[in-house]
Amino acid sequence: MSETQPSKNAVKKVWHKFIGNSRGGLFQKAIILIIFSLVANHIAASDNFLGSKSYRFPIEGFLFTIVLSFLVGIIADLNFKFYKKKYFSKKIEIHTIVKFMASTLGYITILYIPANIIVEMVAGGQIAFYYILIGLLITLLVCFILIGLLYAQDIYHLYTLSIRDAEITIESGAKMTKLTYENIACFYSENKIVYTVQNDGTTIHTDFTLNALEEKINDQLFFRANRQIIIHKDAVDQIEKIENGKLRIRLKAPIENDAIAEINISRYKRKAFMDWFQ
Repeated sequence: MSETQPSKNAVKKVWHKFIGNSRGGLFQKAIILIIFSLVANHIAASDNFLGSKSYRFPIEGFLFTIVLSFLVGIIADLNFKFYKKKYFSKKIEIHTIVKFMASTLGYITILYIPANIIVEMVAGGQIAFYYILIGLLITLLVCFILIGLLYAQDIYHLYTLSIRDAEITIESGAKMTKLTYENIACFYSENKIVYTVQNDGTTIHTDFTLNALEEKINDQLFFRANRQIIIHKDAVDQIEKIENGKLRIRLKAPIENDAIAEINISRYKRKAFMDWFQ
């Protein structure tokens, strides 16, 4: 057996796992789409109610909903990939999710109105903007629910990933060290050099500034305590109230630097710190 055989097997395992996860995600979305289409079309008209004497399966509406949902799905998927690359990969925030939903519905609106006008013109009917508007509002409501169902799990997964497994590459001269967030206790600045302190007390000097780090890291986990230090939430060992409404923070990591071992939070930052920590 060649030396590269174990590495090839490892690559195959990762590939099969990736394919399996992708298929699972597509299968879940397809099931949600079918169930949603069935429910929506069965409550759309009284003849479609289950148990009705005049019940008939809404095949036309069901197929139309599937096609419409497919087109909406393409728009939502392209927009989700854009937001995932630009925003969601760093952190998940409510206002970013709202922007994703609003922009997706906006793109659907841009396509919906001209498409309806063209269909009416081709069919030789009269263009009734009132009914187009009513149809648009109903479509947007349905799309909002459908997109929420399709992407809730993906967004939650990205959220947990950004919290637990995110990494940062620490550049130190010619060396580069990759650390996970959970292994970092704090970043602190001394004599214009920024240091990374790991949970075991190991210190690595970096080429970053604290301002640059603050832009890169996840602010759900890290807090800029003062001009000198950024701390990790899980690294906080003790919070003590001191004079003038300030707080004194002690970290779990063994830090030799006395100025960092005990960190003062000003009374101006006290509320922001407590909101973040709690």
